[in-house]
Amino acid sequence: MQGIVIRSTGAWYEVRTNDKNIISCRLRGKFKLQDLKVTNPIAVGDKVEWEWEKDQKTGVITDILPRENYIIRKSVHKTAHAHLIATNIDQAIIIATLVAPRTSFGFIDRFLVSAETFRIPAVVVFNKSDLLDQEALRYQAEIMQIYTDIGYTCLQTSVLTQEGILDFEKILQGKVSLLSGHSGVGKSSLINAINPSLNLKTGEISDFSQKGKHTTTFAEMFELSENTFIIDTPGIKELGLVEIETDELSHYFPEMRKYLGECKFGSRCLHTHEPHCKVIEAVESGEIALFRYESYLSMLANEDNRR
Repeated sequence: MQGIVIRSTGAWYEVRTNDKNIISCRLRGKFKLQDLKVTNPIAVGDKVEWEWEKDQKTGVITDILPRENYIIRKSVHKTAHAHLIATNIDQAIIIATLVAPRTSFGFIDRFLVSAETFRIPAVVVFNKSDLLDQEALRYQAEIMQIYTDIGYTCLQTSVLTQEGILDFEKILQGKVSLLSGHSGVGKSSLINAINPSLNLKTGEISDFSQKGKHTTTFAEMFELSENTFIIDTPGIKELGLVEIETDELSHYFPEMRKYLGECKFGSRCLHTHEPHCKVIEAVESGEIALFRYESYLSMLANEDNRR
């Protein structure tokens, strides 16, 4: 029998069967012996084969079907291992906020690079627009335009004023979407705004740290409507990249990718200091945003981001 993992709590997995029943399953031990180099051999979104336990009340996952794609990050707890965030998704959505809490461009860009490795369409949602004054709104519009120009869909939303909620709901239709971001950016509130019946727990911002408090403990898939699913994930503080070689990193920046092979040193150019580098020239001319280039340099310099 086959199904999709819709919730992972570590030891047990909730599997949605083909006839839409939810079965609690454990993982057959053999998977734990494989050197998968991930802390979680199964993630939400995985398509699996399973069979009943003897009690006919719970199941055992016997096989993981081939994955179409996945979003992965470096494990914050186990050295040299990665953590699967979600698998088999149609699009990856990062919820970001300029304030309360502030999402850094470096974090956004790491998420986008992770999506680019599998050519997963990515969306950047700038939430809590009601907290911004006119100057901040103009600045946010400029940032959104930069991401739009390089090919990413961007939305401006506010649960309080309902700005952008209908557009947010529209981009989810007919897809399996991963929602990610820092704690406190409003992922659960946005989901509740388009489907109040889910009644997801929402949290407040810590007055001391101005950072969100975790309200989502485990990744979980929800069905919003027929053929429309979202995967809500726990807030992520850090997003270390994995499975990306140094000389490949620029391939995952769309605005750099178009200069592929045009530099003096061709594919050997890392776009850091080399003479006659088309990417550096594009940064100097303003064709590539400085903050995006700085994100690239940061990822390039951080050994933890590379395999």
